[in-house]
Amino acid sequence: MDRIVVVFDFDKTIIECDCENLVVDELGATDLFNQLLPTMTWNSLMNRMMKELHEQGKTIEDIVEVLKQTPIHPRVVAAIKAAHALGCDLRIVSDANAFFIETILEHLGLMECFTEIYTNPSFVDEEGRLRIFPFHVNKCPLGWNLCPPNMCKGLILERIRASMAAEGNKRFIYLGDGVGDYCPSLKLKGRDFVMPRKNFPVWELISKNPQLIKANIQAWTDGEELEKTLLSLIDTIFIEENASLIITRFDN
Repeated sequence: MDRIVVVFDFDKTIIECDCENLVVDELGATDLFNQLLPTMTWNSLMNRMMKELHEQGKTIEDIVEVLKQTPIHPRVVAAIKAAHALGCDLRIVSDANAFFIETILEHLGLMECFTEIYTNPSFVDEEGRLRIFPFHVNKCPLGWNLCPPNMCKGLILERIRASMAAEGNKRFIYLGDGVGDYCPSLKLKGRDFVMPRKNFPVWELISKNPQLIKANIQAWTDGEELEKTLLSLIDTIFIEENASLIITRFDN
């Protein structure tokens, strides 16, 4: 199963909300957030919001307590644990930030399931303020405006695949919901699978012209369907790979 790489978006894919919006809303900074949103990129805005919350006396402990309440479908937790137990290589590619994602995963007991998390770096400074920085992957094709300036998930997916080239032909399953998940969907190959969340932006983009997607498309709606679809795809790949090995040995 180590030939299967499962790449997850985080917000509204693993969890049921946007974790950064959750913190802003629960700590009472929604009005300022809405005021600044038209004037700043998302990544810069979230760094600014952490500054504002700190100046209002909100602590890292306050943020952690909010993150521990992040809604997640229980079957998503089960699906991640099952895929990990089967030996799949699980990754996260997210435009959130490291502190939020790691805090949530640790709380859910899922941190050890993931080989790598590609997200915006963050750290708590000596004053106790969370600082968020851009991932700095902004080399999307000229004129392409679906990726944020700080992160191209398509380029990240290509780098993941390239880093595994020496390990043979890996099979990828990509799960996402947002506009930023469309670019990596276009990078998948014919033997890969993409799992867009139905009635979310990436599903709508894919549905407009599905012929552009080389991978097999398997939509899902909720955590229960995510689990069922993901584990079914893993089983399908496992059967195909085993059959291929048997045929190769027989031919030899």
